Amino acid sequence: MSAFPYDEALRAQLAERMAAFSPVSSTDESLRRAAVAIVVVPKEDDNEESPGAAVLLTLRPAHMNRHSSQFALPGGRLDAGESTTDAALRELHEELGLDLSAAAVLGHLDDYPTRSGFRITPIVMWGGAGIELAPDPSEVARVFRIPLAELDHPWVPLLDVEVEGRRPRLIAPLPTVGGNVHSPTAAMLYQFREVALRGLDTRVAHFEQSEFAWK
Repeated sequence: MSAFPYDEALRAQLAERMAAFSPVSSTDESLRRAAVAIVVVPKEDDNEESPGAAVLLTLRPAHMNRHSSQFALPGGRLDAGESTTDAALRELHEELGLDLSAAAVLGHLDDYPTRSGFRITPIVMWGGAGIELAPDPSEVARVFRIPLAELDHPWVPLLDVEVEGRRPRLIAPLPTVGGNVHSPTAAMLYQFREVALRGLDTRVAHFEQSEFAWK
């Protein structure tokens, strides 16, 4: 049986830990608001009687103007009048064709200020049963399901100092994608791991981002 079976006991545990967490909101009004969805779903092609749980991660197409060919959580900037939850749900539908309601939301993590000028709010969601994805090829080159057991492995996180004197970068080596996922995505996935899977109050906004993600 998977260490993280995709069942009601896991959903209840994630909901309890997210409810106990007090997220930190950014007060920097110069940053544009954005939201991403961390959606817990069953692993793909899992033949176990009790399937394991995973989170959705995308690879952005090479032709995109911003953050092309980078791993990303589904999400984007807020439209006028939108809440972070509304934006995350809308972007999830637009990028992956996945329709969830506000009832799927388990909570949210700390705002993450980025070098590219955004303060991103990660919204944690439960995908439910019968997950069917229809990725928009203009926004998504590939979709991955990252097993929660992979996020929980001791090799996550990898801390690296790119330039002496600069804050350490947080990197997540993930075999499912065949390489490293960099921050801000790696930092948000790591905080999800710490808060939702381990019940800790770990903060991540102080970690540096790789230079290719600054623009």
